[in-house]
Amino acid sequence: MNPQHLRQHVQLQPYNTLGLMAVAEYFYALTNADDLPGLLAMAKTQGWPVQLLGGGSNIVFAGDVPGLTIQMNLRGIRECSADYAGDTVIIEAAAGEPWHAFTQTALANGWCGLENLSLIPGSVGAAPVQNIGAYGVEIADVMHSLRAYDREQGVFVELAASDCGFAYRDSLFKSAQPGRYVIVAVRFALSATRPLVLGYGDIASALSAAGVSSPTAHDVARAVIAIRQSKLPDPALLGNAGSFFKNPLLPAAQVAALQSDFPGLVAYAAQPQAPGLQKVAAGWLIEQAGWKGYRRGAVAVHERQALVLVHHGGGHGAELLALADDIVASVKARYGVQLEQEPVLMGQA
Repeated sequence: MNPQHLRQHVQLQPYNTLGLMAVAEYFYALTNADDLPGLLAMAKTQGWPVQLLGGGSNIVFAGDVPGLTIQMNLRGIRECSADYAGDTVIIEAAAGEPWHAFTQTALANGWCGLENLSLIPGSVGAAPVQNIGAYGVEIADVMHSLRAYDREQGVFVELAASDCGFAYRDSLFKSAQPGRYVIVAVRFALSATRPLVLGYGDIASALSAAGVSSPTAHDVARAVIAIRQSKLPDPALLGNAGSFFKNPLLPAAQVAALQSDFPGLVAYAAQPQAPGLQKVAAGWLIEQAGWKGYRRGAVAVHERQALVLVHHGGGHGAELLALADDIVASVKARYGVQLEQEPVLMGQA
């Protein structure tokens, strides 16, 4: 590791898409994965807790961050193999690559499969942690394997997608063994002839509006980008972390009972990874509970999408979390449904 890259008392506002104010006690921008073992050993010797920071798009800073914050700034995209199975190629991207830029690089090279995940903020290394997904595709569907540093064993390891415990917005890295693995690179199985995923009505509507009857992966990506831009604020213009709450997975019988009491309730078909459960639209619950467009000081519920909490500037994480808690309590009281926060907390209140 390079001691000159270690900085003290670093303002983290530029490193989170919500734009919340917080200070890292120590901060290191990691540009070489080989520096990781020495960096973690130093932190252990100093007794510093360690936090990993990717693109900052799925983080809420509850307060200042003690110990060492490592920003994963690793870069690089390469083709590992062609004709892996038919015309499938294995593409490796370093953990610090911006996710959206990577999806567009893949498309430009004729590597299809990521088009439905266009314009999702964040970094490549964070994508498996959250098992990000949109419009019928999840990381679990396209990932081949990854390389990570196992902090428990003190070695770099290779994990196949099947080893990652993927579930709806969840993984081995998020729930089962958080903090154990530091992802440094992710590999994807992509293909020029991979079937397009067009099942979501929004995509079909966007393609129809654009006059596209025989879509390509590029057409799908353009449609997804247009949909997301119409629904979600640009973090560069208005601080946000995308969807702040997960869509609850509920037993089909409970969904039927809710739809009987609330006929407009939006729910989706049973999920393959969760037999017998249905996904309920958290945004609908929040909007119907009266929160859409609500503002409290520096924080608010977005005026176009109730699932998104926004920060107008100058605020702290405690304000945002207090608003989130009130929304959760309101939805619970009205519908008997417990919302779960999607972004992870970092720092001390």
